[in-house]
Amino acid sequence: MAWQGLATEFLQVPVVTRAYTAACVLTTAAVMELLSPFQLYFNPHLVFRKFQVWRLVTSFLFFGPLGFSFFFNMLFVFRYCRMLEEGSFRGRTADFVFMFFFGGVLMTLLGFLGSLFFLGQALTAMLVYVWSRRSPQVRVNFFGLLTFQAPFLPWALMGFSLLLGNSIFVDLLGIIVGHIYYFLEDIFPHQPGGKRLLLTPSFLKLLLDDPEEDPNYLPLPEEQPGPPQQ
Repeated sequence: MAWQGLATEFLQVPVVTRAYTAACVLTTAAVMELLSPFQLYFNPHLVFRKFQVWRLVTSFLFFGPLGFSFFFNMLFVFRYCRMLEEGSFRGRTADFVFMFFFGGVLMTLLGFLGSLFFLGQALTAMLVYVWSRRSPQVRVNFFGLLTFQAPFLPWALMGFSLLLGNSIFVDLLGIIVGHIYYFLEDIFPHQPGGKRLLLTPSFLKLLLDDPEEDPNYLPLPEEQPGPPQQ
C-alpha cells in the first residue's frame, strides 16, 4: 500500500520533472548493476568519431554513486524543477523542454572548453538560478541554518558544494547559463528595441502543449449549453 501511495503521488508530479528525475535515478541504478560511468561521461571524440551520441544526454543524468551528494542533488533537482514547471512554466511544457535543450547545448559547449565530463549538477544550478530570479521575494530556509532571499540560493549552493570538497566550476557554469537564459527570456525582451530571441519550435508546442482554443470559434447549436432536448 505504501508503494501504491508513492506511485500515485509521483504520477501527480508534472511530466518533465517526473521524466528527468526518473531518468537520473534509473541511470544511477544502472551504474550500480550494469554500466560504468566511463560509458556515460561526455567525450567529444567518442561522440563525433565513434558516434556514441547517447553521451550528450547521459552526461546530464549521472550524479555519482549513491550517497549524500546524490540524494542532495536529487532533492534540489526534484524540488526546483517541479516549482518551475508548476509555476512560471505552468501550461507551457514545450517552453520548459526548450529551456532544458537550450541550457544543455550551451553547457555542453562550455563544458567542452572547461573539460567538464558530467553536467547534471550544472543543470541543477541553472534550474535553481532561474527559479530564484523569478521568485525574488521568496525567503528560503537553507537546511534550517540560514534564511535569505531566493536570489542568494544559487550562491549558497555553490558555497555548500565547496565545503563538500567539490569543484565550484560546475555550479558556476550552471549559474552562468541560467543567467544567460534569464536575461534573454525575462530581461532583454522588455528593453527598448528588445525582443524574444528564444522561440520554442512550433513542433514542440504541437507535441507537448494543449491546443489553444480559437476565440472566433462558434460551437454548433447541438454543442451549445441549453435545456435538454425532448
